[in-house]
Amino acid sequence: MRIDIVSIFPEFFSVLDVSLVGKARQKGLVSTSVTDLRDFTYDVHRTVDDSPYGGGAGMVMKPEPWGEAIDSIIGDETSAVLVVPSPAGEPFTQAIARELAAEEHLVFACGRYEGIDQRVMDHFGSRIRVRPLSLGDYVLNGGEVATMAFIEAITRLIPGMVGNPESLVEESHEDGLLEYPSYTKPQLWRELEVPEVLRSGNHAAIAAWRREQQIERTKAIRPDLLPE
Repeated sequence: MRIDIVSIFPEFFSVLDVSLVGKARQKGLVSTSVTDLRDFTYDVHRTVDDSPYGGGAGMVMKPEPWGEAIDSIIGDETSAVLVVPSPAGEPFTQAIARELAAEEHLVFACGRYEGIDQRVMDHFGSRIRVRPLSLGDYVLNGGEVATMAFIEAITRLIPGMVGNPESLVEESHEDGLLEYPSYTKPQLWRELEVPEVLRSGNHAAIAAWRREQQIERTKAIRPDLLPE
């Protein structure tokens, strides 16, 4: 998979060299490149924003540098997907992460201030697929943090990324429920004991217990995930 990121803070993404994403880059499973949006400005102040039409608080990111930056990345390509982190976007889910993990080229547009001029999404929506995605029902200072979360969630689903592929199957949200609680040694810690069923060796009983725990945890924390 090819991943391109456009941001006014390219240094933010130095962390891509570590953890699983860094290892995936070394293996050739993922290639990443970060483009500085200010490289596509032509005034002495390297301006990327201006006041909004119609008035209002804050500033809006100008379309010209965004257009040139994305043009430089995709050229005539039509298969890339432009992902725009935005609190006004579609809620990001595990299902969307799995869908995007099958793509060959993702371009992340990290907006700032009051967002990116809408014409950028409208224009590129006529050339490639555009996916405005929301990390959650809250507002961040910019798209960089959300982009890192998206990249983590997406790339770990690429075959060969995670050492034990079976660990992906039992995670939260993979089957619509939250993951069951996990335990390891020692058996007794601060007067809290590992549930007896997990020490029984009875795999059917363990599977049943884990399923029950998934349902109970989901009911308590995320009842909206349960069928009516």
